[in-house]
Amino acid sequence: MTDASPDSLDIRDLAAELGGPGVPVRWEEMSWPQIPALVEHHRAVIIPIGAIEQHGPHLPMNVDTEIDMAVAEAVSAVTGIPTIPPVSVGVSASHGDFAGTLTLRPETLIAIMEDLTDSLYRSGVRQFIFMSGHMWNIGALDVSLEKLRTRYDDVRARSIGYVSMYPGPEVDGHVQYGRGLMHANFFETSVMLHLRPELVDMSRATSHLDVDSFWDYRMDQVSDSGVWGRDVEQASAEHGRDEFERCVVRTARALAAAIREPQPEPTR
Repeated sequence: MTDASPDSLDIRDLAAELGGPGVPVRWEEMSWPQIPALVEHHRAVIIPIGAIEQHGPHLPMNVDTEIDMAVAEAVSAVTGIPTIPPVSVGVSASHGDFAGTLTLRPETLIAIMEDLTDSLYRSGVRQFIFMSGHMWNIGALDVSLEKLRTRYDDVRARSIGYVSMYPGPEVDGHVQYGRGLMHANFFETSVMLHLRPELVDMSRATSHLDVDSFWDYRMDQVSDSGVWGRDVEQASAEHGRDEFERCVVRTARALAAAIREPQPEPTR
């Protein structure tokens, strides 16, 4: 990480501030005797949930998983909160008939999250952070949270997106309308140019004039390219770096504070 924006910090400085080791803490790279000490430190874990779905003609299917996992691992490095391997396939049927999309039913994602959180609970985890890279996972994750909080009395859980920790208007996606429809746009293309430029084909980049709408639609009902957003051809790695770093810094500071937050006392 560089000093590209007011929010950015060198990763070593941010790790020193927030108590992380400076490298991602990956659950799957630990041996089982290491897990108890890892969990005892703050009893929290980040569960990344992405998607494998069409992202227009210029981006790969794994955009949501790739960006989400990159943010999660950077946050892990600076906070010490471990990550588990991502749930790479999400709830993506709303992309309709574009080729290549993989999808889970919402009920399937709910079942997967229940199995994962039960496994982690048995290892001592008591603070669960669902970090999603795909908006249409949210409904299933909200149900998963409700089931988790009511299943265990000693659990704290929250579902966030990798951009949730700063206000939406700060996200420079060149999308004026569309709520959750913004997709494969200036923002995502820029971040991918920063993270995985070899997977981006800017010669095939195309834009879509977003329009105001009350209703949510399948992507194939409103876009013939799978893109929703303006000025995609103007995307740049420099802009992507700024957006990515802001995601990491704001999320890391929020989660570092959250895992130390005192439990409120019930009052009359």
